[in-house]
Amino acid sequence: MPQEIEVWYLIPALRRELARIFIEEHGLSQKKVAEILGITGAAISQYLNFKRGNEIRFSKDEIAKIKKAASEIVRNNEDVMKKIYQLSVSLRKSKVICDIHKSQDGSIENGCDICFK
Repeated sequence: MPQEIEVWYLIPALRRELARIFIEEHGLSQKKVAEILGITGAAISQYLNFKRGNEIRFSKDEIAKIKKAASEIVRNNEDVMKKIYQLSVSLRKSKVICDIHKSQDGSIENGCDICFK
């Protein structure tokens, strides 16, 4: 199901990118990033070393959206869960979920648009 793909692949990939952006572009520590994302420091380390959340590579446009969300979280103390949800809805429309779903389930037909109805 597409929702399972979001949970297993998309959300971890979003956390990976957010963690990387928080550290590389905003100068936050791994401990602070773990606190912001509500996960362990070990999880942050795994994200940064591509041991977790590495199945999805985002396009330049998608990275730009994630960077904007990261900046809003850091600068305006915005709710990280709300931002991750908004990003997942946005990326659902970009068919990133479809690509993963098709790679995991050979019975998905070309032209499937169930997520877009």
